[in-house]
Amino acid sequence: MNYADVKRNMWSNSVSNYTRTVVGMVVGLLSFRMLYQALGKEEFGFWALLWSVFGYGILLDFGFGFAAQKRVAELSARKEWHELSRVLSTILFFYTGMAAVIAVVVLLFSGQIIGCFGVSPAKTEEFRKVLVLFFVGIGLAFPMGIFPEILRGQQRLRLANNLVSITLLLRLAFTAWAIKAGWSFTTIVFITLFFALAPDFMSGLVALRGMPEVRLSPKLFSVGLMRETLSFSLFAYLATATNIVLGKTDQLVLGAVLTVGAVAVYQAGAKIAEVFNQFTRQVQDTLSPAAAHLHATGDRAALADLLLNSMRWSVLIATPLYLLCAFYLGELLRLLTGDRVVAPETYWVGQVLLAWFYTTILTHSVSKRIFMMCGHERRLMWLGLAEAGANLGLSIALVLTFRSVVAVAVGSFIPTLYFGWFKLWPWMAREAGLSGGTLFRRTALPAWIASGPMVVVLVLLKFVVLAPGGSPLAAMFIEGAVAGLVAIFGIWRGALHPEERKNLLTRFGRIPFIRRQAA
Repeated sequence: MNYADVKRNMWSNSVSNYTRTVVGMVVGLLSFRMLYQALGKEEFGFWALLWSVFGYGILLDFGFGFAAQKRVAELSARKEWHELSRVLSTILFFYTGMAAVIAVVVLLFSGQIIGCFGVSPAKTEEFRKVLVLFFVGIGLAFPMGIFPEILRGQQRLRLANNLVSITLLLRLAFTAWAIKAGWSFTTIVFITLFFALAPDFMSGLVALRGMPEVRLSPKLFSVGLMRETLSFSLFAYLATATNIVLGKTDQLVLGAVLTVGAVAVYQAGAKIAEVFNQFTRQVQDTLSPAAAHLHATGDRAALADLLLNSMRWSVLIATPLYLLCAFYLGELLRLLTGDRVVAPETYWVGQVLLAWFYTTILTHSVSKRIFMMCGHERRLMWLGLAEAGANLGLSIALVLTFRSVVAVAVGSFIPTLYFGWFKLWPWMAREAGLSGGTLFRRTALPAWIASGPMVVVLVLLKFVVLAPGGSPLAAMFIEGAVAGLVAIFGIWRGALHPEERKNLLTRFGRIPFIRRQAA
């Protein structure tokens, strides 16, 4: 497979990722609003806290998901089915043991855990039961989580994405039904858990049908394979662990230092930033296998080209979306929560986290994925640990000092700026054979210049009433559409190379607007 094949695969995978992401965004936003309005402040804060903890569950993955993906691809190609059975059985039943440990620990200490989060006495027993239910679900997620990785190893990413999309839509429907029927908080948590786990179960059925020679059995568990797999996955695991700390720590800090009610204030502001982050990272999610292939073939020129073009496209996609979210954050928050008035803390949490995620697009998202597959995992591990430690320490210090929800977001933003621009950016420039300034001019600057007219339009639209009746939400959609078209035109004419416009026209040439602009 040559570099052209690699790029074609990345395009196909990116489209599949974006389809799944759009469905996830719509379902996530609608679910958020329904639950925000239907649940009490304590219930919603506890719900948000639980799901932030669910994200931490990957810390117990130990990188075996990456190992499963890699070994399925290798051993399937060589048809070494017995060896693949041993590898997958070892990982699966290791995860099963972890699930049992989690269930026992939570059952024994659920009361003490609840006591750490400032829950009111009237809610303590209900929340304790919900906690047990939730962690049983986390336990089940470990063994079943291997199955989507098998599909990835089989290069059936599109199928995995389709399964996720279907279950997301079902989750939305059942959650709405539960809220309308007045079902309990515990039942709503059960529904969301069930549909979070369902894609893994279905992936298992589909993946194993594609490998009828593979069997999973406790008898095939191998301690030797465990050690071998762990030595391979250790650095990938540590990199993943630090990313989780960077992305999920704020809610836990707020829950422990302030109250679960503070988590609800933070979560409302963070949701828009999280959706922005999720939507702008679909191209980057396809980079790891591409970088691994090019590194294995020793094609350094192609790797440098992959780094530069991936950074450039990431910034081209993220910059207009960031500007729209930042300009209309108040309206987006009102749409999300249904509140007439958005709390100032919620608004500023959203602005800080939007800026945080945007700067990671420029400095972190592409570089880390490529460097991890090119022999730099040890250095990435130390940088990640240092950034995660600074993030956690500064967030705790600021929230203890100012007793503010915004402070914890600022504590995350500052270390990212430092490590991104002073550590990762010079490193990327060296790998690309460029100076830091030249790297900026070739990757970020074209998107910034092309988005200039959009900024002018967004500012001018603040002085013009386009929406019938002056509705702020209607104005957001109308003005956003106008500014979006200006951004598309600016990027098309000012940031894309002629060859890129030609390639896009090959795929979307039937769209009259694009055909006219290319002329």
